[in-house]
Amino acid sequence: MKRTNLAWITASVLILLTLALGIAAAQTTKIAKTNVEIRQEIIKQSSCPCPYSADGTGRMCGWWSAYDKPGGASPLCFQKDVTTKMVIDYRKRTR
Repeated sequence: MKRTNLAWITASVLILLTLALGIAAAQTTKIAKTNVEIRQEIIKQSSCPCPYSADGTGRMCGWWSAYDKPGGASPLCFQKDVTTKMVIDYRKRTR
């Protein structure tokens, strides 16, 4: 009877360890972002790119936006403004 209990305990411990390792491995798996999600992230990284954007405090950028500044940086307001190369570069930076 002692042998049966020992086998049961050993099997239980092995099952628990297998489950724990599976859960730990699943938590470290990184889910790849879609191109749309990356484009949205790149647009968000710009500081007040468009008049309708909100700044860090949540206020509308309005005429403070890069879009309204003459000679300023080219703003990324829409997904079509983010090039495929920008998406590829983002993926390389965030590996």
